[in-house]
Amino acid sequence: MFDNLSTKLQDIFGKLKSRGKLSEKDVDAAMREVRLALLEADVNYKVVKDFVSKVKERAIGGEVLDSLTPGQQVVKIVNEGLTELMGSTESKLSFAPRPPSIIMLVGLQGSGKTTTSAKLAHHLRSSGKRPFLVGADVYRPAAIDQLRTLAEENNISFYSDDPSTAPLTIVKDGIRAANQNGSDVIIVDTAGRLHIDDDMMLELEQIKKEVKPHQILLVVDAMTGQDAVNVAQSFRERLDFDGVVMTKLDGDARGGAALSIKAVTGRPIKLVSVGEKMDSLEPFHPDRMASRILGMGDILTLIEKAQANIDEKQAREMEEKLRRADFTFEDFLDQMEQMQKMGPINQLIKMIPGMSKLPKDIAVSDQDLARIRAIIQSMTREERLTPNIINGRRRERIAKGSGTDTHQINQLLKQFAQTKKMLKQLGSMQGKGRMPKGSFPFMG
Repeated sequence: MFDNLSTKLQDIFGKLKSRGKLSEKDVDAAMREVRLALLEADVNYKVVKDFVSKVKERAIGGEVLDSLTPGQQVVKIVNEGLTELMGSTESKLSFAPRPPSIIMLVGLQGSGKTTTSAKLAHHLRSSGKRPFLVGADVYRPAAIDQLRTLAEENNISFYSDDPSTAPLTIVKDGIRAANQNGSDVIIVDTAGRLHIDDDMMLELEQIKKEVKPHQILLVVDAMTGQDAVNVAQSFRERLDFDGVVMTKLDGDARGGAALSIKAVTGRPIKLVSVGEKMDSLEPFHPDRMASRILGMGDILTLIEKAQANIDEKQAREMEEKLRRADFTFEDFLDQMEQMQKMGPINQLIKMIPGMSKLPKDIAVSDQDLARIRAIIQSMTREERLTPNIINGRRRERIAKGSGTDTHQINQLLKQFAQTKKMLKQLGSMQGKGRMPKGSFPFMG
């Protein structure tokens, strides 16, 4: 996500940080490039104009130009500006004082609204809620069937009716069913259209008036750029809503919608979808996103993903093995599988400060991990535990079993041996007190 914009901004500020002193002329030139980069990222023109003006005003102040690290000060100002642009702080979902809370999802067809309804139910259940899905999209063919299937696959309570039934009737009956079920959050998937029209808006306004939802969330597709912002503006004028759920953010290399929508509509992004799996819906943190865009990483999100997906006891045991440098290919395979639970490897790498522009020749992809897994799984248990017994004949057998060649087998064995050697040296340094305890550098 944001790859194009991130690359351009990092290049611009890399030049500034390499200079010991900055002049107003340097700042002006950099801001012109920032303006162009944001416009190319499909950020709203007025938003860009206001943003650049505010940043420039602060950047030519004495605290920047007279500082020892003026380039870094400019980056700090831009980071704060981007954070403010996207909402400053996380905007959490709000719930009724007395359950159930009703959350109404609205948006156009194709925005991912039905899938988002199921993802939201999964997300809320993981935080201790008892969600209930109501399928009220009677116009899109198979929308109700799609939501029912997702609900059944994920063991989430669900209600709908025949598509000939009026949507308001379905919603009211669904709320009664949810109350009987003892659910504390009701998620209503409403009907969308291919474009905004009076019939859709009148229907949504009627449901809002009769049902009085506690939250209305607008679902928009990040990849549609300024079209998503225009849709949000139209919904804001007719229906109003409390926040935005942005889908397909992981596929949006520009970022125009995410950077514009709060400034244009006054409504924050509350959640973002960064994948196809049910657990890919995440809270939106403006400060963390700004940090990622500027290549400064996102350690907090990485830690949260690790805490949610990695077994703490196993992690401690693995750290001890790494410290002693006696881990095996079985341990390595186990670590790979735990790490992949956290999400696509390239997304995880970019959360590490300084790793956003990893050179292509050393970048790791999910395909690389799949190949490594195939190689390790083609080894016997004895070979995984003691790799030094793998001779030429064994390498040929492993290559054949994994669909690779002996060169790739040799490469993996060499890298594994070098890693064990390096870890042994680092462990020795810790033992002699040359490195502080707990500073052992572990990257899965």
